[in-house]
Amino acid sequence: MSASLDTVLDRAAAQCARRGAQLTELRRQVLRLVLEAEQPVGAYALLDKLRSLRSGAAPPTVYRALDFLLEQGLIHKLERLNAFLGCVETGQEEHAHDHGEGQHDHPHQFLICRTCGTTAEISDPGIAAALASASADAGFTLHRATVEAEGICAGCAGSA
Repeated sequence: MSASLDTVLDRAAAQCARRGAQLTELRRQVLRLVLEAEQPVGAYALLDKLRSLRSGAAPPTVYRALDFLLEQGLIHKLERLNAFLGCVETGQEEHAHDHGEGQHDHPHQFLICRTCGTTAEISDPGIAAALASASADAGFTLHRATVEAEGICAGCAGSA
């Protein structure tokens, strides 16, 4: 996994460079920690992990890196969990073009299990279209939307 993760990180760095931004070593380390987590991870959990790599890391260090990664579209923030998740499109060629600050070129919705906390990202253009249509009907110009749906995952449903 490390070689493939390094490839994803290299592509993320190239994506940033195309936009005139730099994925510094610190930002790269924070992105790696988010991607390695595989499930949403909070800023303070990231800080704890980062301190094993950088003993002087402080909360502003992590928050600045997370802000940058969000702006570059490399991670998502789940408001309900106050946690961060790597973007499933990170590093893929179709995701590599510039699509605006903090924007993702794919619709994204999150399914969050209220029992175990497992979070799955789905990308359903129909949901995005329905939200855009409903917004337009209300006279609202939608710029960005993240849908977070809470329920029970298949694993928890099966064990109940």
